[in-house]
Amino acid sequence: MNTKEVNKILQLTPSIPKPSSSICQTMVHPVILVSANKLTRYIEPCQLTEDFGGSLTYDHMDWLNKRLVFEKFTKESTSLLDELALINNGSDKGNQQEKERSVDLNFLPSVDPETVLQTGHELLSELQQRRFNGSDGGVSWSPMDDELLAQPQVMKLLDSLREQYTRYQEVCRQRSKRTQLEEIQQKVMQVVNWLEGPGSEQLRAQWGIGDSIRASQALQQKHEEIESQHSEWFAVYVELNQQIAALLNAGDEEDLVELKSLQQQLSDVCYRQASQLEFRQNLLQAALEFHGVAQDLSQQLDGLLGMLCVDVAPADGASIQQTLKLLEEKLKSVDVGLQGLREKGQGLLDQISNQASWAYGKDVTIENKENVDHIQGVMEDMQLRKQRCEDMVDVRRLKMLQMVQLFKCEEDAAQAVEWLSELLDALLKTHIRLGDDAQETKVLLEKHRKFVDVAQSTYDYGRQLLQATVVLCQSLRCTSRSSGDTLPRLNRVWKQFTIASEERVHRLEMAIAFHSNAEKILQDCPEEPEAINDEEQFDEIEAVGKSLLDRLTVPVVYPDGTEQYFGSPSDMASTAEHIRDRMKLVSLKRQQLRHPEMMTTES
Repeated sequence: MNTKEVNKILQLTPSIPKPSSSICQTMVHPVILVSANKLTRYIEPCQLTEDFGGSLTYDHMDWLNKRLVFEKFTKESTSLLDELALINNGSDKGNQQEKERSVDLNFLPSVDPETVLQTGHELLSELQQRRFNGSDGGVSWSPMDDELLAQPQVMKLLDSLREQYTRYQEVCRQRSKRTQLEEIQQKVMQVVNWLEGPGSEQLRAQWGIGDSIRASQALQQKHEEIESQHSEWFAVYVELNQQIAALLNAGDEEDLVELKSLQQQLSDVCYRQASQLEFRQNLLQAALEFHGVAQDLSQQLDGLLGMLCVDVAPADGASIQQTLKLLEEKLKSVDVGLQGLREKGQGLLDQISNQASWAYGKDVTIENKENVDHIQGVMEDMQLRKQRCEDMVDVRRLKMLQMVQLFKCEEDAAQAVEWLSELLDALLKTHIRLGDDAQETKVLLEKHRKFVDVAQSTYDYGRQLLQATVVLCQSLRCTSRSSGDTLPRLNRVWKQFTIASEERVHRLEMAIAFHSNAEKILQDCPEEPEAINDEEQFDEIEAVGKSLLDRLTVPVVYPDGTEQYFGSPSDMASTAEHIRDRMKLVSLKRQQLRHPEMMTTES
């Protein structure tokens, strides 16, 4: 600091006496702090004493330092008060646009109010301390007039600064709140504009449901990408909603309406968009399930059709029944699958009909018509395929039932051959008695005829079954196994039975004739004269008896040259013995009739 600057400062305090030379001599390089430029300089006391005419004291030097700080504080605080008043008054006057414009242009003061207030408080404290020390120190202290006025002036400036600074802080708080509200409003509009703009356009472009599982999966993947983009904006929505909720809890009534309006607008748009995303996701999921059921049903129909297209050649009736059961199970599974397809399709149609509720005025008739036509087309196609398969199943069922009947006829025909063979065997082995008299023989003949009737029925039954197999084979266009085996066997056994039966009948008829004639002669009275001359009767009985005995020894000869005897040799011998005994009686009777005197003598 040069001498000219110091003189300028001292002109402000003309009442300061010049320091004495003695004081100046005792002071060794005192330090005077000049805070105008916040620099510390050293001032030679002798030089300063000379400029003040030798009358500057130490108190005067201390006040000089305070006066520099006081002047700087007064200047800064006055300027700061003007700035704060301008800012505060600008925030209170005018409309909203003028208020925002004035605040934006002159909002930050040129100096820090906190620093100025701190400087003022420190200056006030030093002034008060200086006055306290001067009054109680016992040393003569004579303050200058401006020094006495400095303290109340500092206090007044501090009060004004605190008042304006408090108002300024409120203005800053209001501005910060307004800025935060504007930022929230801007972010809300960003979310709303994107959701109602690009987000809605993305959903508007997605109307198809795909014509297969793969197409539906591709659409679902595309929708997941759209959902991923929406999720980022929904995250912003959650954050904004929390911020708005915090502001609402702060309780600023003037902003409550605007905040609630923003919150309602944001919530409405987000929930509506989320509802559309969920609707689209549910629609695609329903379409995927529909196409999945349609694919499964198509595979079932293909499998059933493939089974029906393969010609069957079952080995027996059991395998046919098993195949029929498998066909019925497959057809039932197809019916269940078609019912499930109808349910899925109807549910999908119901969802498609609700698309117009969030179409934003877009005409969705064309898109819905394509989807509806596709769904109905798939269900109709599956219904037609099922109907064709049912028709083929009916034909196959009839064919297989005919095959079951064919196998049954062949089995029953073979059983008829077995029964006829058993009847033939019974005829040859058990039907061997010729009876002890004519009456018993007639009973045996009647039983034999009934036996032949049973055999005839069995043969006719077998023939009818074989004829049925021929008809069934013609219907099935196949060759019956019975045509080369069962029918010849049946005819052969029946021929053998017929030959054996005829032989049995001949023997029984001869036995009846023999017994009848023998019994007639043996029962005649010897007094009848005409019986004595009936030699021809005796000859006939003897001839019949011999013929019958000869016939018992003759086997039954079949067309193939094989021979078969009735019963065992012992059975035939027993029968022959009985006939011989009867012939002996007839011969004895003949002798009695010829020579009665001999019979009398002998008796």
